[in-house]
Amino acid sequence: MTEQRVPGLTRRHRVATAAGAALLLVLHAGAGFFLLNALLTESEGPWDRSVTQTVRLMAGLGLSVELMAVAVTAVCVNTGRLSRWWYAPATALVLTALVRMVFAPGP
Repeated sequence: MTEQRVPGLTRRHRVATAAGAALLLVLHAGAGFFLLNALLTESEGPWDRSVTQTVRLMAGLGLSVELMAVAVTAVCVNTGRLSRWWYAPATALVLTALVRMVFAPGP
């Protein structure tokens, strides 16, 4: 089989698309790391008062990284490099971070 050529798709376009996708994957992984820490942090007892602050800090860091990912996604989608489904992981991670910040465990 021969490779089909799509008009308008150059090597530069494919490299930019791959770079945008790789950057988004790195940002989603970073935000996922912070959110996983926020989700797995539990209070050890009534004396553990720092757990709420720790959970909110981790969720806030995950939210800030994910908002950067939303900005990169918007740029890539608006330039036609990536499809709109790339908003799905960003939306899921942002909502998870917001819910965890609101429902942080109390001491």
